[in-house]
Amino acid sequence: MAIVAGVDFGTLSVRVTLFDSERAGKQKGGLATASSGYALKRKREDPDFATQSHQDQMDALVTAMREVLARAGISGAQVEAIALDTTGSSVVPVDARMQPLDDYYLWCDHRAKGEAQEITELAHREHLEAIEWCGGVYSHEWGFAKLLHWLRHNPDKRGQLASAFEHCDMVAATLCGITDPKLVKRSVCAMGHKWMWNPKWDGLPSQSFLSDVDALLDGIREKLAGEYHTSDALAGHLAPAWAEKMGLRAGIPIPVGAFDAHWDAIGAGCKQGDVVNVVGTSTCIMAMQQKTALIPGVCGVVPGSVHPGYTGIEAGLSATGDIFEAIARRANVKVAELSRGLENYRPGQTGLLRLSWDNGDRTVLVNPELGGITLGWNLVHTAQDELFAAIEGTAFHTRIILERLAEYGVPVERVINAGGVPQNNPVLNQVYANVLGKPVLVPDGIPTSLGSGIFAFLAAGSFGSVEEAQEKMCLPHKTYQPELQAVRVYEQIYPLYRKVYFAFGQRQGMGVELGDVLPKLIEIRSSVLKG
Repeated sequence: MAIVAGVDFGTLSVRVTLFDSERAGKQKGGLATASSGYALKRKREDPDFATQSHQDQMDALVTAMREVLARAGISGAQVEAIALDTTGSSVVPVDARMQPLDDYYLWCDHRAKGEAQEITELAHREHLEAIEWCGGVYSHEWGFAKLLHWLRHNPDKRGQLASAFEHCDMVAATLCGITDPKLVKRSVCAMGHKWMWNPKWDGLPSQSFLSDVDALLDGIREKLAGEYHTSDALAGHLAPAWAEKMGLRAGIPIPVGAFDAHWDAIGAGCKQGDVVNVVGTSTCIMAMQQKTALIPGVCGVVPGSVHPGYTGIEAGLSATGDIFEAIARRANVKVAELSRGLENYRPGQTGLLRLSWDNGDRTVLVNPELGGITLGWNLVHTAQDELFAAIEGTAFHTRIILERLAEYGVPVERVINAGGVPQNNPVLNQVYANVLGKPVLVPDGIPTSLGSGIFAFLAAGSFGSVEEAQEKMCLPHKTYQPELQAVRVYEQIYPLYRKVYFAFGQRQGMGVELGDVLPKLIEIRSSVLKG
């Protein structure tokens, strides 16, 4: 028997779950779960600002770990490994002793739009191969853009910068007691998807390219040097000081970390041929395959991410649950309250077409300079109508992404909805099944932290492979089948969504006739309501 801790750092809290290898084969789920929150720092005058304190997060981890041990009624000495996933790209600059020079630029911090555009434009002028591996556009959500923004806006701290780290690497290094940036093992998952790292071109883009972007990046390649590993390698072992704080045994292994959505996909049972929609505040769409092929507009194709033995593919929506929350907030109610009765809505009955660009477009346009669009308003529409249209809109956007994946050879044999939202929103799952025209599988339980639990078991030597651990640990799926009549309606609406999506979303897009969109929405709505 082995007990391990799986840790998931989310946008607002950290969740720790204890798993028992003996129990995993008999009863799915963890021994116990506990969570602890931390502040998300926002500025009303700057909606692009989003930061968090490293110290706040580590304090929350200690609190959650001690609480979960108490809930499970076990001694921390029984825990044999701990694995951690985090948000990303969430970037922290550090000094030569691994002390943070500032808060994390959180994944949803969008201040680096200008820097990302400069990187993208230069990459295309210089025919940098790396830009093609991240869909042709470098995002403002990613590492180099955020680091350059920090350098430009913190001249008093530049001289202290020794390195910068993704959240998953920083947390693991902290727990291992590493105080030299050069000794930190970096995650292939994090650096491949967000920092253009790939062994194909000797790791990171050349120093000459980075310096051409801005002289403030002189020497940055050396500062980011070190060992890069997939998550079947160890980041190190738990340091005595942190073991004492958390009530654990010093020296237990900690594997190289990864992003939450990537390990959530593993925890949801992802195999080759599956696409996993990790639906939370945003949506990460994860897939993996043996071959490596570039996909325009898809933000990451990285060998060794998601599963160490496959090429991981990441796409997604920049806002999903955040959109639902915003609609409810404007109506001065909670999402749960506004959602009551949505199960009675029929496809297309609102006559609204809502695009999910409230936080920009992550895939396939990769354009931060977009905003939410809702077409078809009349004088009696309600906030609940908009909420249902937003669910439909995120499903349509997801379909556009899945079609792009399939177009470039990524198999889409099963669709799994994971993350926090699907477990509490059967309406969303049914709408997705109807829009995609495919069965949608949903883990029957909460899979959060399960992926990190799997990698903790691998570090402890309890299982010989990801697949063996998945077979023992992953939850069964509940299936939402597409409804024939709903599919027919969405087959009429989807071409309208697709037309508006590309017409409004591309600066240099070809002229498109849009005059039929509103009349067609009214026609569909009338037909649905009469039927």
